[in-house]
Amino acid sequence: MNFDTVIDRRGTYCTQWDYIKDRFGKEELLPFTISDMDFQVPEEITKALIERIKHGVFGYSRWNNEDFKNSIERWYKDRFDYQIDKEWILYAPSVIYSVAKFIEMKSQKGDGILILNPAYDGFFKVIADNDRKIISSSLIKKNNNYEIDFKDFENKCKISKIFLMCSPHNPIGKVWSREELEKIISICKKYNVFIISDEIHMDIVYGGKHIPILKLEKEYIKNMVICTAASKTFNTPSLGGAYILCTDFKDRDEYLRILKNKEALSSPSILGIIATITAYNKCGYWVDELLKYTKKNIEYVKKYLEKNIPELNCDIPDGCYFAWIDFSKLAVSSEEFQKALIDIGKVAIMPGATYGEEGKMFLRFNVGCSREKVEQGLLGIKIAVESLKNR
Repeated sequence: MNFDTVIDRRGTYCTQWDYIKDRFGKEELLPFTISDMDFQVPEEITKALIERIKHGVFGYSRWNNEDFKNSIERWYKDRFDYQIDKEWILYAPSVIYSVAKFIEMKSQKGDGILILNPAYDGFFKVIADNDRKIISSSLIKKNNNYEIDFKDFENKCKISKIFLMCSPHNPIGKVWSREELEKIISICKKYNVFIISDEIHMDIVYGGKHIPILKLEKEYIKNMVICTAASKTFNTPSLGGAYILCTDFKDRDEYLRILKNKEALSSPSILGIIATITAYNKCGYWVDELLKYTKKNIEYVKKYLEKNIPELNCDIPDGCYFAWIDFSKLAVSSEEFQKALIDIGKVAIMPGATYGEEGKMFLRFNVGCSREKVEQGLLGIKIAVESLKNR
């Protein structure tokens, strides 16, 4: 796979390229926005999908088959040295759907749901629109690392029914250490707080090692669930499908009742199922090459800023394909900077304020794209910054 190849995504009903105006008010912008990549999927996935399409019949399908579950079991064993029980595996239409269902199952309207800020913006929406209360604990930035304020975290656990975590953490790219995860579990256990762990970025790790949260705890394992998918790793979100790892049989039964009987969503997109099976069985090598490329892109961003736009800086994250760019030294508001980026720089970059108050002086710059596009985006940022300095 040549990740330098530029693929024109326009005209494909693509959220990132075809619907820029929805978020930024203008169409002709270079986008670094929604967290998908501009890369083509591994060739093995394309071939498997073409073979299935040639069949020509697309009736209702099943996810509960050995090929699907075996592929997930193998992936966890090979990538995370973790032997899961295949009975834990449940299908979900999307990760955020499964998060929403477990919020409904494990809390009541008005209950507190704890998150760490800055946070994935979908968390704010799924909590609020399920009539739960958002409880925020701010991460503390120390040098080039973010840390949990565990005193504040514990106080917030006292008034929360669920801790909704992101592992690795979007948008900052933090990969939680074993010690941090063990402390999180210990505090949640103390206050009987259920843990929903969104681990969709689990394979995009540069520093440290991703540890599935279920791997660390035997006694409290029934009070935790992992919600994840292959789609972020292999750039297949529009094919549909995610999955859950749930160890408690009562919770599995209740979730499946909702999925199948209440909401009639248990028949998956067969193309999404085939993509997951193929990716996990045949495409580990592709992920290894992807990580080298996206890490080099982030390193390039860091060096470019140091040389050309010293008012801005970013650290190399542990994971995720985002450069989390700090523009606080520029001494302008997020709104002013966004206006310059859009009107002058002609780039669409997610403002950090999207992810909570703690992110308001940052940009989340998606580097899951060709180096050529990264270079064009950085030039747009440079032009925008110069316009602000020359006012």
